[in-house]
Amino acid sequence: MAWCELHYRSAALEKHVGANVIVPEDPSLKPPFPVMYLLHGLSDDYTIWMRRTSIERYLDGVPMIVVMPDGGRGFYTDAVEGCAYERAMVEDLMPLVDRTFPTRAERCGRCVGGLSMGGYGALRLALRRPDLFCSAVSHSGAVYFGHRPLPATDGRVPEFERILGPNPQGGPNDLHGLIERVDRSLLPALRLDCGTEDFLLQDNRDFHAHLVKLGIPHEYEEYPGGHEWAYWDLHVQEAIRFHLRVMADAT
Repeated sequence: MAWCELHYRSAALEKHVGANVIVPEDPSLKPPFPVMYLLHGLSDDYTIWMRRTSIERYLDGVPMIVVMPDGGRGFYTDAVEGCAYERAMVEDLMPLVDRTFPTRAERCGRCVGGLSMGGYGALRLALRRPDLFCSAVSHSGAVYFGHRPLPATDGRVPEFERILGPNPQGGPNDLHGLIERVDRSLLPALRLDCGTEDFLLQDNRDFHAHLVKLGIPHEYEEYPGGHEWAYWDLHVQEAIRFHLRVMADAT
């Protein structure tokens, strides 16, 4: 696999940003290739998947490009007061990737996944723009974000209110509301997993129950482990297989 570090100007963010890109270099793999956008968590950046997992090794021989963008601490939303990370992804990064690399630049060739904040972001992007993504995977996703308020004692309340506004429940950043309104004819294939020792486990169980109640097809798994890289390094391998299966069926 070839590893590229992409630096570019995002008009939506009004700044230069970076992304890591893994591209097949085996001549037996014939382009164009589908693309997986792989999102990081709240405390990390675009380099973390390369530094803390064996993602490059897992993609050896796999006909897929993986793009790891920088989402700051913005939950991949367009903040009420702050950065427009959704527009940065959809309007800046994705067209640049399709212009620069041999991608299958269509819905059936595009998927998204991530961990924690990035798990929330993957689901949100796929539900907000189901015309762009055919599948989404959330590992240990912060699926509560925008749905339930944080305790007033949580020091992140002011930061998150700048992103969400004061009353986000039911709005464009509430996954529970988004899944109720999504066009079922364009519904992406969804997969969620969470560790049984993860502090976000109950939130994921609640969201899974909401999907079941709505009759939304999806995969949901719980595995041993906590909110940690050993867990994500293991289960991103399942995500790759899930995306490849969905995209093969979609073509």
